[in-house]
Amino acid sequence: MSNRIDLVQDDMPDFWYNILPDLPEPLPPPRDITGKSIEVLKKVMPTEVLRHEFSSESKIKIPEDLRDLYFQVGRPTPIIRAKRFERLFNSPIEIYMKMEGYTFSGSHKINSALVQAYYSKIDGVPFVTTETGAGQWGIAVALASTLNGLKSKIFMVSASYRQKLYRVTMMRMLGGEVHSSPSNLTKVGIEMLKDEKKRDGSLGIAISEAVEYALENNGKYNVGSVVNADILYKTIAGLEARKQLENNGIEPDYIIGVVGGGSNYSGLAFPFYKDYKNTKYIAAGSLEVPKMTRGEYRYDYPDTGMILPQLMMYTIGYDFIPPPIYSGGLRYHGVAPTLSLLMKKGIVSSRDYDQETIFRYAELYSRTEGYIPAPETSHALPIIKEIAEEAKKDGKKRILMSFSGHGLLDLGSYATMYNSSS
Repeated sequence: MSNRIDLVQDDMPDFWYNILPDLPEPLPPPRDITGKSIEVLKKVMPTEVLRHEFSSESKIKIPEDLRDLYFQVGRPTPIIRAKRFERLFNSPIEIYMKMEGYTFSGSHKINSALVQAYYSKIDGVPFVTTETGAGQWGIAVALASTLNGLKSKIFMVSASYRQKLYRVTMMRMLGGEVHSSPSNLTKVGIEMLKDEKKRDGSLGIAISEAVEYALENNGKYNVGSVVNADILYKTIAGLEARKQLENNGIEPDYIIGVVGGGSNYSGLAFPFYKDYKNTKYIAAGSLEVPKMTRGEYRYDYPDTGMILPQLMMYTIGYDFIPPPIYSGGLRYHGVAPTLSLLMKKGIVSSRDYDQETIFRYAELYSRTEGYIPAPETSHALPIIKEIAEEAKKDGKKRILMSFSGHGLLDLGSYATMYNSSS
């Protein structure tokens, strides 16, 4: 076969997949400790997004206007067979990369941002707010808002804001208004700035700021990960991938990917979950933020300011302040409740890798395949070596991986890694 599997636009799925009805047991509901957080959700989330959050429908139809927006930003994306990377392992493996870095925003994030901005526009607000870690979600929201005729106010984790100038610039080019978080624009931000240890920021702080600003200024908050609705919209990638592989008679033995909050991996893997019972599911995270392997499964706040309802998830604590690693999208303290439940049940296994390890794999991938992965994306690459060793003993293994974003805007971070090792 050739290196590339495409779908024509007419064959792109016309629905999203909702895993809630197919989970092995009911998902523990959000918990409202303050008696106010559910009301906050109702005010700040777009009406239709909130409805989808608790929907029991397994398939939800994509409006035609949204299909057109998906086409506008580069969907459907191809699957690329990484043949040259396969050869490094001297093992009978096949690697299929779902190339979400091919979208106009450079990552999988646009799959949900377009939808939330679209429904925000229907609600009649003039702007949306959001948080962003590495900047991929912020870029997606800036682009999605512009395409839907809305303004966007983006709170970016301070450590990433300083590290990733080009991503900040891209957001601004696309019409986004970007603020380093914690900022002096919200009560939460002003309070966090008083503590020197919190000035590097975290996704939890940025979420609190975005929610507060939307609540106080008549905007809508667009959420970048963790919640069911966000994952629902990102299943467009997994639904495409399933059709692409089935059209070519390919059944994956493994589905792998990286987890920041969980929506990237879930968006690829969930559409396979119900019917592909022999497939193994492995998700990777950052060892510097070890929620995947050292977190506790319990109720916790999704935001540092404790504005939103608590969720049952794997977490290392809502008040965790992560180190300023270059994989800013992986600094979040928790894992999406749906993915957490599948981890708890042993259906999805987890790995964590340190920054130096993933840098070496990013370098190897770039030099063999010619395409530079984002630091976040690279966290899934070490899993391939593990599978390759198994394949040497057990025979051919087919791997489907979410190539969640390209690293062309992360070259400054990679340059720092080179400079520190020289």
